[in-house]
Amino acid sequence: MRRRTIRVLVLLFVAPASATCARAQENYEIQVYPGDTVDAKRTMVELHSNFTIDGRKTVSSDGELPTNHAFHETLEITHGWNSWFETGYYLFSSASVRDGWQFVGTHIRPRVRAPEKWRWPVGVSLSTEFGYVRPNFSADTWTWELRPIVDKKAGKWYWAFNPTVEKSFRGPSQKLGWEFSPNAKVSYDVTRRIAFGLEYYGALGPIGNLDPLHEQEQQIVPTFDVDFGPNWEFNVGVGVGTTASTERLLVKTIVGYRFQRFPFPRSKK
Repeated sequence: MRRRTIRVLVLLFVAPASATCARAQENYEIQVYPGDTVDAKRTMVELHSNFTIDGRKTVSSDGELPTNHAFHETLEITHGWNSWFETGYYLFSSASVRDGWQFVGTHIRPRVRAPEKWRWPVGVSLSTEFGYVRPNFSADTWTWELRPIVDKKAGKWYWAFNPTVEKSFRGPSQKLGWEFSPNAKVSYDVTRRIAFGLEYYGALGPIGNLDPLHEQEQQIVPTFDVDFGPNWEFNVGVGVGTTASTERLLVKTIVGYRFQRFPFPRSKK
């Protein structure tokens, strides 16, 4: 039954794919997902820019390149099809003095949500991501992620929880089954336009057989969200790793803009 369900989902969402596992992602897109989706017939373009101040300094045993002093850039384009369905596309790249600018991988992210007309007390959505990254950036090259999303805005407070599970289909982790990688966020509106928050990112290991603590990835990211207007998104934070397997220190930013229509003009016939 599980294999049949996987095949059905793949047929529903087949497209170019990418790696989204926290270990494979290597800090390309550092974000706790909110429950809402992009409005119908609108397109959002985001740039995720992350710089690892203190990371892995040598090539890993699996051949993955060092992350220390590397810039990771991700272009994300998300289109809303209706009030409850969107599709996001990602393009990963990496730049460092040692290895230059390199293409890393690409992935697609269909997502559905509970429509507002249902009037649920919390926002609820489900994201599924498929993808590939090059083996010198992740030993697990093909992965699949399921990300349930729950969030709530209450006065000046906001919280979101993403109890994510991930599966590798090619690489050293493919025999481990589904791995648990929870993300969470809590923020408070300091002013009308600025919110201070704490984000958490974890990669804890296979469900039912979690990794020892020193092998898990645990990261805390104090952040600021700035409201530049209804069409803008701006988030900046400093990530601090709390275990030996996590990048020790990094800086991340997200800049996004919602276009009324896709920003590139259509060709005239």
